[in-house]
Amino acid sequence: MLSSTLQNTKKLQQVCRQLHSAALKVAVSPQYEESVTNTFASFITDIRPEHLSDIVRHRSKRMILDNIGVGIVGTTTHVFNIILQYCQDLHSSGYGNTAVSSVYGRKDLMLSPTLAAYVNGVAVHSMDFDDTWHPATHPSGAVVPSILALSQLLSKEKRISGEDLLTAYNVGIEVQGRLMCFSKEAKNIPKKFHPPSVVGTMGSAAAAAKLLSLNKEQCTHALAIAASLAGAPMANAATLSKPLHIGNATRLGLEAALLASKGMEANALILDYVPGCAGFSAFYGDYHPKSLSPAGEDYEFLLEKQDIAFKSFPAHLGMHWIADASVSVRNRLINHYGSFNPSAIQSIILRVPVSKYINRPYPESEHEARHSFQFNACTALLDGEVNISSFSDDNMHRPDLHSLLKKVVLEHPEDNVANFDKMYGEVVIVLKDGDVKIGRTETFYGHWRNPLSRESLLKKFRSNALHVLEEGQVEDVIEMVENMESVSDVSQLPLSLQ
Repeated sequence: MLSSTLQNTKKLQQVCRQLHSAALKVAVSPQYEESVTNTFASFITDIRPEHLSDIVRHRSKRMILDNIGVGIVGTTTHVFNIILQYCQDLHSSGYGNTAVSSVYGRKDLMLSPTLAAYVNGVAVHSMDFDDTWHPATHPSGAVVPSILALSQLLSKEKRISGEDLLTAYNVGIEVQGRLMCFSKEAKNIPKKFHPPSVVGTMGSAAAAAKLLSLNKEQCTHALAIAASLAGAPMANAATLSKPLHIGNATRLGLEAALLASKGMEANALILDYVPGCAGFSAFYGDYHPKSLSPAGEDYEFLLEKQDIAFKSFPAHLGMHWIADASVSVRNRLINHYGSFNPSAIQSIILRVPVSKYINRPYPESEHEARHSFQFNACTALLDGEVNISSFSDDNMHRPDLHSLLKKVVLEHPEDNVANFDKMYGEVVIVLKDGDVKIGRTETFYGHWRNPLSRESLLKKFRSNALHVLEEGQVEDVIEMVENMESVSDVSQLPLSLQ
């Protein structure tokens, strides 16, 4: 038995030595057959501003603006203040003492680029208010704080233009999307790990590598280093620690690129599938990578094919189907009976996908409430909407709300799959007099199939940003982001967010 174990160990060590040798050849030999990882590195180095189509530019600027807005309002939260104090303590003790990067919503407070990226990334996801894509992840939160912080560091030597920032941003978004397309598992609501903690870290590294103008070999190492820094379990969803997933993704991806720029090396086949020695396949059981097409004017970004989902209230994306369906059935009751009377309800049936971490009958914290089908349905029934204030202590502990929560039953129809592109939300109200009313939502307003108008997006941004910034600052940010191509020094953008 011991002899067999030793033999297996030696075989595994031999495979890993061969893999390491092959990786070095990939990194140094242009004649070596190009790997998947190398095609990603080539894409990062070769993509140019002129390769971004009008659709990609339009959509990415909307995403950047929305992400900044949710980050600004996120600075009002408890978790942001915890992390900010932690980062300030680190800074004062000498860690990361290059204080050149801005902190959202804090006038004249500067931290090192990685700490600023970290705390701003936490702000972005502190309310679960940031954009969502398919396959499921929050793509912008891991990238925007990273490249904004880095732009301020680089501005000491050269100006980073708005075109540079847009290009780096889209590199970060594209890398995330392509990696998730290599797995069917990634298309469903996650069960094992929070996707932005994995692909977001890779996206941050790729975007930072682009902004740093790393060469192909350095980009390969940046991606490989980032893979060693990635991951967060789903068990921490709906807790105070979930926003750290985005904060860590943006910070650690940036650190990976900075380390690569200093000569740090890692496995140059990290994105390839190599039997016997897992690379990025460690995160997905059905990982089947493909080479990335060469960068150029004919390259089609994923963002060109599919828009993004923007949230109208701060909660898990699945809540938006059920909230819309609840408002719909509430309106039916009002139209029929002239008013909404909670005491007339016998039972509330929610027909939703199976997803354990968003099935929370009696949430005890705002973070649990943001991940509760039951809470969001009942809040929408009572108030006709869900908004930021819905998750305050006063609203969460209303007797009327808890009375409705006791009446909720979840059903999981086979055709309602845990997939943000295929799921639906259905709310059935059974009244004590036997009457039944049904509300159903296939696609909520803000989903990539039904995107927010410019007016709605600006309304959301202004509402969020005005919690912290002055009106003049808010309008200046809108103008700067919407006219990003004409910005000659983008390091002024993070300064305007203080």
